[in-house]
Amino acid sequence: MVRMSAEERRESVIRAAMIEFARGGYRGTSTEAIAKRVGVSQPYLFRLFPGKQAIFLAAARHCCESTTEVFRKAAEGLEGAKVEEALGGAYLSLISDEPDMLLMQMQIYVAVAAAEASGEAEFGAEIRRLWMEMYDTILLAMGADVEETTNFLAEGMLINVLVSMGFPPDHRVWAGCFQPSQSE
Repeated sequence: MVRMSAEERRESVIRAAMIEFARGGYRGTSTEAIAKRVGVSQPYLFRLFPGKQAIFLAAARHCCESTTEVFRKAAEGLEGAKVEEALGGAYLSLISDEPDMLLMQMQIYVAVAAAEASGEAEFGAEIRRLWMEMYDTILLAMGADVEETTNFLAEGMLINVLVSMGFPPDHRVWAGCFQPSQSE
């Protein structure tokens, strides 16, 4: 049996935490559940991370950076209308192939809003920085067109809501949303 390095174990904790936080939210997820999912003790978990908030931020960072990388790769070498189509298709594939990624995004927004409401503004600072990196990646891919970028992200948020609420793809509420099957 091969032993994992501390960094490999840390990465496995981040992946497990993302699944647990995606499904239970920040407040509803225990560090015990995360430790159990990854197969370590809670004390070991706290040797890797100073606390629950640090674990959540690492999972949020992983989610945001992974999403940004999907956009970055999708836009490589493309220009014009092909960029938006590639970005939209890549995002739909991401949330379809990895539903916990979408759930984690939604939990991130809730956790930051709850922290802000409780006067913990610093909690959201890192998340906002990561979100701005994603925004800037999309903005640059779309030729630095702020209006196009805003509309793309607004449609993406609508898609997040519709998918989260379980609307089937053929429901009338999807009319007007980017759907690769309609453009292929």
